Amino acid sequence: MSKRVKYSVFGGVIIAIAAIGGLTAMKRGNKAVEVRTESVQKRDLVASVTASGQVRPQTKVDLSSDITGKIVKLAVKEGQMVTKGQFLLQIDAQQAQASVERMQASLASSKAQLAQAHANLLQAENSYSRTAKIKKANPQLISDEQMEQLRTAVDVNKALYESARHSVDQSSASLRDAQQALGKTTIYAPMSGRVTRLNVENGETAIMGTLNKDAATLLTIADMSVLETKVKVDETDVARIAVGDSAVIQIDAFPDTTFLGRVTRISNSAVKGAATSNAADQAVDYEVTVQLLNTPSETRPDFSATAKIITDTRRSALSIPIIALTVRENEAAIKGDTAVGLGKARPKKEVGKKDVEGVFVVGKDNKVTFRPVKVGIAGEKYFEVVSGLKSGEKIVAGTYQAIRELKDGASVRETKADTKKPQAKS
Repeated sequence: MSKRVKYSVFGGVIIAIAAIGGLTAMKRGNKAVEVRTESVQKRDLVASVTASGQVRPQTKVDLSSDITGKIVKLAVKEGQMVTKGQFLLQIDAQQAQASVERMQASLASSKAQLAQAHANLLQAENSYSRTAKIKKANPQLISDEQMEQLRTAVDVNKALYESARHSVDQSSASLRDAQQALGKTTIYAPMSGRVTRLNVENGETAIMGTLNKDAATLLTIADMSVLETKVKVDETDVARIAVGDSAVIQIDAFPDTTFLGRVTRISNSAVKGAATSNAADQAVDYEVTVQLLNTPSETRPDFSATAKIITDTRRSALSIPIIALTVRENEAAIKGDTAVGLGKARPKKEVGKKDVEGVFVVGKDNKVTFRPVKVGIAGEKYFEVVSGLKSGEKIVAGTYQAIRELKDGASVRETKADTKKPQAKS
């Protein structure tokens, strides 16, 4: 075989290999992407915000002592029901009783001094009056100096009388203060409810509540007839919640039961989260109070609870799966003007217009087209469609990886693994 023939055969083999490679590449390039599709249809949607908290009574009182002393009698136990005005505990009252008796003696002494000062004042006034009559009848018998001395005596005794009267008022106030301190040694229930916490025992020393509130709390009484849970809601969700919104609450202690609730209060100021090194990363939450409507009698304070607050509902709303909604660049907004350098400025990009939300619509030829869509509320699995789609249109509904990499005009085929029909409700 000549060299010319060898070169011809070699060249033919190379061309054949190149052709086969080109056909293979074309086939790979036209290979359909395996996706899951779903038809746009109407569903009932429920938008909600979920947050966790603890069950607490709406009304409770932490009782502490206003005086320091030993507890000599404890009349209640934890978990016991009490009524308003019921005796709870007694603090040693010996010192307070002695103070009352001392103030009573001081008041008696002040009253005696007042009586003496009053008698002296009357005597001085009578003496001055008699002398004044004598001087009027016979001016030579009484000198002006004697009259001035008697008048001064009247003024002095009047001042002493006023002082004694104020001394009585002071002693009376001291007695009331001592009696009040004595009354604080006996603690009664300020409201009806259950003793949910008892921090002291008979013989322990109660300290003043102003020194340390946590350490000074003797017991807690709670009205368990009205319970609520205070949940922390992120700042991005709190704007969607309103007072009066209904809620579904799950309590960890009752795993197979759900309870109804209603939002009664939304805090106006944020509850700061745990501090971080970067202030921008600090969580900003708002406290939302949800009142429980049908809790069982076995419910106790501090039970963990999760509240699902219903913020909005839609009946028979056109909807798409949440996973189907994707974001693509708005080429029209970022393309700009082609007349750059001709004295015409490139138009500025509009804030928020660079990215567009939309879905991939599957055509009759199994090719997809990206279409911008405006969505409304979000249910658990579906978005409400406000505009951009019609009922019955076929869209790409998964997988997430396929949707993320899908391009406009790509060919798709239905995945064989997904044979279930979509549910009619969200």
